[in-house]
Amino acid sequence: MVCGGIKCLTSGRKWDEIKKPINRMLIGEFKHTVDDKNRISLPAKFRKELGKKVVVTRGLDNCLFLFPHKTWEINAKEMAKLGWRADARGFTRFMFSGASEIDVDSIGRILIPDYLRTFGDLKSQVVFAGVHDRIEIWNEKRWETYKKKIESQADMMAEKLGTVGMK
Repeated sequence: MVCGGIKCLTSGRKWDEIKKPINRMLIGEFKHTVDDKNRISLPAKFRKELGKKVVVTRGLDNCLFLFPHKTWEINAKEMAKLGWRADARGFTRFMFSGASEIDVDSIGRILIPDYLRTFGDLKSQVVFAGVHDRIEIWNEKRWETYKKKIESQADMMAEKLGTVGMK
């Protein structure tokens, strides 16, 4: 990338902006099949944002969390600030000990380690759910059950949370 005085010639972005990662929101729901070699194709919509290396770890509600590598680094720094209380130690152990750096192959597939596939109960069909700065990977049946539950409780959750800036 050749960049001159003010703007980069190839992207039109200012040099200061190039040094910072572009943070696009990860949204949407996509169903994919696990192939016979246990690889999963990442949704095409997410591939550019994710790059060539991702971090997958145990998530909450028995799904897996998949982070772009740079986002994982930012979140890891925040988790390191949680301190030494028992709940902080337990949560950081849960997240870090389950984490695995995974290379994305040339056609956008990842190979999730066995221990994570077992944790998420990933079978032949999985769901990728974009959740702001991460992607959740769900067992398809578990996702459908969970989704029905949260859809039926959305009004109550919104009421409980109060105003969250939605306009």
